[in-house]
This record gives sequence, structure tokens and C-alpha cells, in this order.
Amino acid sequence: MHTNEDARHELSVRVRDLNLWYGNSQALKNVNIDVYQKNVTAVIGPSGCGKSTFLRCLNRMNDLIRNVRTEGLIEMDGRDVNEPRMDEVALRRRVGMVFQKPNPFPKSIYENVAYAPRMHDLVSRKAEQDELVEQALRDAGLWNEVKDKLQQQGTSLSGGQQQRLCIARAIAVQPDVILMDEPTSALDPISTATIEDLMDRLKQQFTIVTVTHNMQQAARVADYTAFFHLGELIEYNDTRMMFSNPHTKKAEDYITGRYG
Repeated sequence: MHTNEDARHELSVRVRDLNLWYGNSQALKNVNIDVYQKNVTAVIGPSGCGKSTFLRCLNRMNDLIRNVRTEGLIEMDGRDVNEPRMDEVALRRRVGMVFQKPNPFPKSIYENVAYAPRMHDLVSRKAEQDELVEQALRDAGLWNEVKDKLQQQGTSLSGGQQQRLCIARAIAVQPDVILMDEPTSALDPISTATIEDLMDRLKQQFTIVTVTHNMQQAARVADYTAFFHLGELIEYNDTRMMFSNPHTKKAEDYITGRYG
């Protein structure tokens, strides 16, 4: 893993006193965390601890679920993302998402990447669109594999290629933050290694927050690691410090495999 020397611990997302309920069930409890720019932050913890729920708070994807209530501050560039005047579509352009299972659009490889920038008026001329598609596919490490079949369906690609296509789709709209919800859990070891290498390169341009159940993966790719348990953020630290000298017994027990 390479350290991004340009990051310098500048703040990307500030979270204070975040609470979330699904109906009467509280899923997040008083979460406070600072996510730093152009770093990879891994979110770890046992199943059902609130990892994915926390991730979806950052671009308000939880708003799409019935009976969800959120309290607290999630701040980007001095603005609370939960304020009523926040444009949710614009927010989700700035905070992109890559899901656990690759989900390319039922469109061509080209259109998978070009569609959102065109809808957001980020490109006007065909030449600009072509350039953006190529750059996004290059950044996602996929260009050389698909440059001669851009009009083929995105769903025709292998699982690992589809996930990189989804990453290209996310970065094509020039977000500030990329959220990844267990992006390699459905992939083979070779594809997983490719995605991990890609994350290491992409953090030179983007802030990445990723959920993972894989402790070795967190140790390999993350600059910072946040450990959740039963909806609470138990520990948050530099990854090397977290894995070599955790400050809490719960984090130590989870990292060393005593439960999880």
C-alpha cells in the first residue's frame, strides 16, 4: 500500500452525534468520525453492526428505505448533507457508490460510463464524451480490456470486469468521495487483488470509504480503519496502529478472530 503524501489529513466528511433508526430499532448510536481526504478508510465489524447503514448515510441512500429516521450532523464543505435544501441527486454525484454485487446498467460498456455525465451536463460534445469515457475506463484499469468492444453489453463482462466498470461509472461524474460496500466479496482472488490495487491508485484522486469483512484486506488497502459493534463506533485509528495495538478489548478480540 502506498501512502498518499498529498492527503495531509485534510477533512473530507465530518460526522457528529449520528443516530439512525429503522422504525423503533436503533441501528447507529452517537457516531462521531472524521473522514480524511484522499485516503482509504475501511469500516469493519461483525454482521449487523451498522457498517453498511453508516456508509449509506454519507450519500443519503437510507432515504430510499421506509421508516428510517436520522439525527445528527454529516458535514461536507461546511454543509450538512441532511439539511432540507440539500439536492440529493447532486449529493449522490459528489458521493458515488459501488455496491457489493456488480450492477452494470443493461446498456453498452460505453453507455454505462457516458450516461450519468451526459445527464449531469458534464459533457456536451461527442469528442468530450469519448474522452471522458476513455479516461474513466483507464482510471478503473479496464480500458485495455474493453477498448475494442465498447458497444458490447456491460453485462457481458466477467464479474471482476463488471465491478471495475461500475467503478468507472462512479468516477466518471467526478465525485469527491467513493463509497464501496464490500466491493470484492463476490469476486475471485485475482479480481479482488485487481480491485485492491485500483483502490490504492484511486485514492490519489478520491476519498474512499469501504466496508469489508476481510481483516487482511483492511490491513492491505486502508489508511484508516473504523471498528463498529452493535451500532456504535468503538475505535477509529490509523490502520497500522489499529491492527498492531488496538486500544479497546472489543476491537482486539474482533481483529484477532475471537468473534465476528
